[in-house]
Amino acid sequence: MGEQQMGKSKVLVVGGTGYLGKRIVMASLANGHPTYVLHRREIGVDIEKVQMLLSFKDQGARLLEGSFSDHRSLVDAVSQVDVVVCTISGVHIRSHQILLQLKLVEAIKQAGNIKRFLPSEFGTDPARMGHALEPGRVTFDDKMVVRKAIEEANIPFTYVSANCFAGYFVGGLCQPGHIVPSRESVCLHGDGNVKGIYVDEDDIASYTVKMVDDPRTLNKTVYIRPPENILSQREVVEAWEDLIGKQLAKTSVSEEEFLSKLKGLEYAEQVGLGHYYHVCYEGCLTNFEIGGEGTEEATRLYPEVTYTRVKDYLKRYV
Repeated sequence: MGEQQMGKSKVLVVGGTGYLGKRIVMASLANGHPTYVLHRREIGVDIEKVQMLLSFKDQGARLLEGSFSDHRSLVDAVSQVDVVVCTISGVHIRSHQILLQLKLVEAIKQAGNIKRFLPSEFGTDPARMGHALEPGRVTFDDKMVVRKAIEEANIPFTYVSANCFAGYFVGGLCQPGHIVPSRESVCLHGDGNVKGIYVDEDDIASYTVKMVDDPRTLNKTVYIRPPENILSQREVVEAWEDLIGKQLAKTSVSEEEFLSKLKGLEYAEQVGLGHYYHVCYEGCLTNFEIGGEGTEEATRLYPEVTYTRVKDYLKRYV
């Protein structure tokens, strides 16, 4: 592997057994990076995660043991690499996620050797979401707290805004609570014409790994905006209808109805659906142009990556 590793940063993935993390690990290995995965003692007897870690090891990754309850172990792990990519999820325990990331920032700060840190973002750019609905706004506010800690510690960073994960949005035709497309009916958000951006999760990993050694992405927010995947809900539905050769029965939920339904839900549901509101009714992913200092767009930086089009992503469900 010596020749393969020349000029490639050593990459540590924190959260490597997660939904996006496992893809980052595989993309890092595929790109020839010496790849390390944090093996957290907190994993306990989660046999599936342990077996996934062992499979990474079989493919050339190194496992580094560390615990968020043991600061020294985190510093020791970070000291062995050049780049840290954090993919720990905080869907249901957001305050827990911010606490863990702040501990990681402290370890990186103390180690003092990291050339790039990519915190756990990968969705909507939180810097553009100061107006977001409560209680979902907490997810963006927490990410901004992590950003502030990174920048105050003078840690080199890249923030990745990957927009909508295709598995969650495209699979369910942009309907909350659905991950497999119906062959019968669909409920549109309003007129269904607000544009979103949908990215295959493996493509997110491919683009992310390309950023870690790229001077053009240093201390920048990088948006992943595949041009052919900037689509309205109605266009996603039409792509599915073309594939199955059938029109779906369509209903719609107005913005007012959607917001009124939010109020009676439990906290976690309000958080998740609040995000859907901003994407599907407000168009928060597409209502601004990328440009100016501190921003880049991944498909322009890496035209050699052949990304998965929504119309092709949907073929797996036929």
